[in-house]
Amino acid sequence: MTDTERLICDDIDTGLIEGLTCALVQAPSENPGGSEAAATGVLIEAATGLGLIAETDEVAPGRPNVTVTWLPPAATGPGLMFLGHSDVVPAGPNWTGDPYRVRRAVDDAGRTLLVGRGTTDMKGGLAAVLAAMDVLRRHDVPLTGPVRLVCTVDEEEHGLGVRRFVTRPPDHTFLGCVVAEPTDLTIVRGCRGASYIDIEVTGRAAHSGRPADGRSAINAAARIIGLLSDDQDRLAADPDDLLGFGTWNVGTVHGGQGISVVAPMCSLGVDRRLMPGESAEQIAEEVRRRITETGIDCDGIDVAVTVTMEMPGFVTDANHPLIDTARSAITAQDRAPSVGGWTAACDGGFISRDLGIPAVVLGPGNINTQAHQPDESVVVDDLLIAARVYTLMALRMLG
Repeated sequence: MTDTERLICDDIDTGLIEGLTCALVQAPSENPGGSEAAATGVLIEAATGLGLIAETDEVAPGRPNVTVTWLPPAATGPGLMFLGHSDVVPAGPNWTGDPYRVRRAVDDAGRTLLVGRGTTDMKGGLAAVLAAMDVLRRHDVPLTGPVRLVCTVDEEEHGLGVRRFVTRPPDHTFLGCVVAEPTDLTIVRGCRGASYIDIEVTGRAAHSGRPADGRSAINAAARIIGLLSDDQDRLAADPDDLLGFGTWNVGTVHGGQGISVVAPMCSLGVDRRLMPGESAEQIAEEVRRRITETGIDCDGIDVAVTVTMEMPGFVTDANHPLIDTARSAITAQDRAPSVGGWTAACDGGFISRDLGIPAVVLGPGNINTQAHQPDESVVVDDLLIAARVYTLMALRMLG
């Protein structure tokens, strides 16, 4: 780091990071089950109190997207975008304390943790971004473009917030987008996407003593599951070096009328992970074609295949300046930078696909060992390191 960079990074307000993380967690925003208004209210109050520009867009009642911007004087060039979300998954059972009352703990490595729902995914990341924006503003750094945080609603469910955001082109251009999701401070340059597909099978009821008089929707659904399993084998045979391959998972099965009745209906809730460039609707159309080709939807069996959610995947070129800048910022924290792919999905796919802004995912916390589980936690030092990385990225891309 240069002397100026070190001076600025050393002035990041650690109290702001911890205090805002706690305040955001203690404003519950479970999805499904509520709204994000309380948490976004905390974020807006913090941002305006720091002299940043905060704007809202009500996506649905009690569900506002928030954008926070630091626009240095005379900054007319492209900016740097940060992306996060205000919702969290439901707390669920088996917590050792109140999930919405943040408490401190120490892990086996002696590191101090903040424990609470959303500390890792991803209210700690939001706090780290805001702290980076705050220190840049306080030092009045002459950046060439704006630094903006976009905080969307409904990321954990159907992506209502980011879908709305990408329909309204930003008032600035951006060199890149950093998604502050928990990656354990590794640099993720590509993510698979995700989609939900409902498959509704309709048959004909009959007495179970004469099953040939009816048409079993459950039997037809079982054949469809076999088709998906065969397709999974095909996908696994040709993995991508960075992201592996798309996957099928039948997550729910509901059907039948009674044990003594030939099942007149059966529904499958299916998750299909998407590779960059794949379309959930095209995949659903291929499933429809295969169902017809194999003769499942005939002789009294009807099948409807419907896409109910799609989150696109993305990949950013390994040699893009955004990757190089992230790598150098991590190196400046005396950490060996790691660049790779992610099997999870995030809102960054919409930013990349629909707005054409290169994206990386880079944030504090571990999505596999800390997020979406009882006693979710984040390492306090990692929040500070993330804020320093975000600060350096803005300085080096816009300085």
